[in-house]
Amino acid sequence: MSTQKTDTPLALSVGDPSGIGPEIAIAAWQAGDSAGVPPFYLLADPTLIETRARLVGANVTIAETLPGQAAHHFARALPVVALHARLVDRPGEPDPANAAGTIEAIDSAVADCLAGRAAAVVTCPIAKKPLYDAGFGFPGHTEYLAHLASRHTGRDVTPVMLLAGPDLRTVPVTIHIPLAEVPKVLTTELIVATARTTAADLKSRFGIARPRLAIAGLNPHAGEGGAMGLEDAAIVAPAVETLRAQGIDAVGPLPADTMFHPRARASYDAAICMYHDQALIPAKTLAFDEAVNVTLGLPFIRTSPDHGTAFDIAGRGIARADSLIAALRLARRLADSGRQAAAA
Repeated sequence: MSTQKTDTPLALSVGDPSGIGPEIAIAAWQAGDSAGVPPFYLLADPTLIETRARLVGANVTIAETLPGQAAHHFARALPVVALHARLVDRPGEPDPANAAGTIEAIDSAVADCLAGRAAAVVTCPIAKKPLYDAGFGFPGHTEYLAHLASRHTGRDVTPVMLLAGPDLRTVPVTIHIPLAEVPKVLTTELIVATARTTAADLKSRFGIARPRLAIAGLNPHAGEGGAMGLEDAAIVAPAVETLRAQGIDAVGPLPADTMFHPRARASYDAAICMYHDQALIPAKTLAFDEAVNVTLGLPFIRTSPDHGTAFDIAGRGIARADSLIAALRLARRLADSGRQAAAA
């Protein structure tokens, strides 16, 4: 991977243009230095961005540019790197015709990051159905990023989702599957792999010298000695033992209902949770507008807002950019931390 300079901008993909991606990108640029927004460029259709800005009443100057010139423009204009695909601007009406541009924006952001033209990848939200309708063959955003990473590295890449807020980091071991399927999918090996990737990235990118991991139990009261399920003793506890044997500071399985109060949160750097809602409910409750989705295990940094496309409010000028701003700020911090670690 190419060496990045301290002023290398972030690459922001527009996401589904029928959602709020274009307008939160505009709002993030408008927030500027006062909100600590680092320089970035938006991969999008410049005409669509200009149209959406007028629609939501945003006073913004667009500078169509290349990645290497984006930082120069950022103080006075929103830098937009034009896509080859044109985008249809129908706020609130997802259109498979936009799939090519949505994917091109992701592809270009990743390519720029791997080539050193961008310091990190930040992604606005996408919607799966219009992509599926256009023939997209991946379950979602994260899986596609893992595919791009695998193609670059020549080996399988297993991504890990981390939700990062000001007061809590959580990682779901299993993600978008029905709750009834979780015990069938959950294995000691999967927990160990997820926790190891988390610990490695907390060290290399978050600058935590010895990450502390709290491993949640699957069942109420972490199974209560088998009275409420055998999975915690049979699957989770062996994973904790393996992690500790590998030198990782891990404790558990812990009852999830007592893991997220302030005193408990002070005892660990990340909570490894067994299923989607176990991780996302506390993360979103504590920081709904500020939580950031970070994909660990990739050869590049990727963050995104922890919300969806919000088709219902797209084009109305009321979408908040807080989570995107947090994602941009965290991406910059992780890029700087990784660069400093590499130079040490």
